[in-house]
Amino acid sequence: MSEQEKSVLEITCPCCGARLKVDAELGKVLYHAAPPKHGKAPDIDHAAQLLEKEKARREALFRQSAEETKVKSQLLERKFAEALKQTKDAPAEPPTRDIDLD
Repeated sequence: MSEQEKSVLEITCPCCGARLKVDAELGKVLYHAAPPKHGKAPDIDHAAQLLEKEKARREALFRQSAEETKVKSQLLERKFAEALKQTKDAPAEPPTRDIDLD
């Protein structure tokens, strides 16, 4: 084995499976072989199931949001009614003017 062959490393990428030949001294790629293609067809039924689950999740979130909005509007109405009762019974005070703050 020559010294040049010793400095060449053959590496397989753990992510994609591509084969690389790297010169250890220079730290550069000498050769790149693309990863093998997977001949497996996409699973349409599985994808359809995932889409249905996602649709159901979105619908549930929308229903929950609509219910929270309904409760929020009822809460605001009750708070307004309570504040109106409080101010109705309290005597009216003259508004504070800027000059009064000095």
